[in-house]
Amino acid sequence: RAWLQLDLIAGLTVGLTVVPQALAYAEVAGLPLQYGLYSSFMGCFVYCFLGTAKDVTLGPTAIMSLLVSSYAFHEPVYAILLAFLSGCIQLAMGLLHLGFLLDFISCPVIKGFTSAASITISFNQVKNILGLQGIPRQFFLQVYETLRRIGETRAGDAVLGLSCLAALAGLRAMKSHLPQASHTDPLAARVSYLIVWTSSTARNALVVLFAGLVAYSFQVMGSQPLTLTGSIPQGLPAFRLPCFSMTTPNGTVPFGSMVEDMGVGLAVVPLMGLLETVAIAKAFASQNDYRIDPNQELLAMGFANILGSFVSSYPITGSFGRTAVNAQSGVCTPAGGLITGALVLLSLAYLTSLFYYIPKAALAAVIISAVVPMFDAGIFRMLWRVKRLDLVPLCVTFLLCFWEVQYGIVAGVLVSGILLLYSIARPPVKVSEGDVLLVQPRSSLHFPAIEYLRDTVCSQALAGSPPRSVILDCCHISSIDYTVVVGLAELLQDLRKHGISLAFCSLQDPVLKVLLSADLEGFQHFPSQEEAERCGGAELGGGRAAPFASTSESSLLPAGLIQ
Repeated sequence: RAWLQLDLIAGLTVGLTVVPQALAYAEVAGLPLQYGLYSSFMGCFVYCFLGTAKDVTLGPTAIMSLLVSSYAFHEPVYAILLAFLSGCIQLAMGLLHLGFLLDFISCPVIKGFTSAASITISFNQVKNILGLQGIPRQFFLQVYETLRRIGETRAGDAVLGLSCLAALAGLRAMKSHLPQASHTDPLAARVSYLIVWTSSTARNALVVLFAGLVAYSFQVMGSQPLTLTGSIPQGLPAFRLPCFSMTTPNGTVPFGSMVEDMGVGLAVVPLMGLLETVAIAKAFASQNDYRIDPNQELLAMGFANILGSFVSSYPITGSFGRTAVNAQSGVCTPAGGLITGALVLLSLAYLTSLFYYIPKAALAAVIISAVVPMFDAGIFRMLWRVKRLDLVPLCVTFLLCFWEVQYGIVAGVLVSGILLLYSIARPPVKVSEGDVLLVQPRSSLHFPAIEYLRDTVCSQALAGSPPRSVILDCCHISSIDYTVVVGLAELLQDLRKHGISLAFCSLQDPVLKVLLSADLEGFQHFPSQEEAERCGGAELGGGRAAPFASTSESSLLPAGLIQ
């Protein structure tokens, strides 16, 4: 069938991309390179049966590898346990329908994090491009040590690394400018298109293969100017439960201590993994005109990480680059992931001895080529034009991520939360002057905002001479809570002490029901602003259109508030 053929082609194409990337991303995670391959097949198999987006491929990514580097301390036992616990959290979120929590990570925070990650990951690979050894992993120390020791650069690594970078950039540019082939084109043109498209799509594999051949040639000649990857254990990983303790020369680290060491990573890793996967799934579903089930995506991610930990995988997520390759290859169903996963297993079983000759500079070029496009310089200019206040969480996240990734993400989310809470506590209020003071909150009213509304109404109403009656237009208020009801009761009482009447208009049914249930003393309301204005300030005080006097026995409010 046609779909089976397309899925086979897509699976093979993605497989040629994922194998070199898996080796490279394990380096970013600070783990032995085989763990990149261990993390690249189980997600493909699980998502094939549980995922809802035909294009998405799961596996190691640059962002997730950077997070693992921060929270796993370069220890495979920590990384595998982190995958298991992250999967449990993601599975629980899916079962409890808690996907809405992802909405609290704002776009400026995500952009700040990914842009900073692009720089830190790229610079982390400069040492491999230059052939430097013993460079620390902390960003600022990396910059200092790399610049201080730049004179120790190995010429072979530098030449090969820069050549690989140039080749990858050229192949990427070639693909972006490649015109679409047509069935009416001559056979030679279609074959040429297929060759160029395949070469540019599988550019990572081609560059790594070429670099490996160069390194092998030097090895045969008895001279090796390149730093090689070295031996990678051959064979498939054992299927077993992750370790819940770790033995070190200083003793055994129990499960509780390992969880404590991971700290906030147990929240950051699963949330960022879900966010990346769901965002990619939504983007490609919209592009290719199909729908996904976000809650099912959470379940798929949870099972993929849990089962992945049984085969020594570190946390995985959706890969934008490989998903794009999958979509461009014409994949029709998630079954393409079966081919990709099988190709990774074949690599583990039979090809790891060949990986010995892959130069580290070539893998570094693959990583840099993958992460440089993540830097979004335009977001700073865009936010300056659209809403400058959003630059605050963006810059906080961006700058602190250079210190520690977790500090940047947590600080960015906190700053975004503070800005959100401030907008709730200080909603825009339109005040119209006239014989009757018209006050119109321009958004829903929640308990942090009631004191601000009381102060605004009282100060404006008492500013005139004589004081004016007040109409509170509630057309934008869709819900209120108990604290708001208490505040409105106190507002009625405050204005009544000064001989000022307060009327409500345009109340939505849920709000009106709550206020009627509260039995507010002096409460009066009108169906519309126009009807309230026709009554005029004098009439508001004398005759009520819809009076609802309270009785202390039935009132929902504390007795002292509505005397």
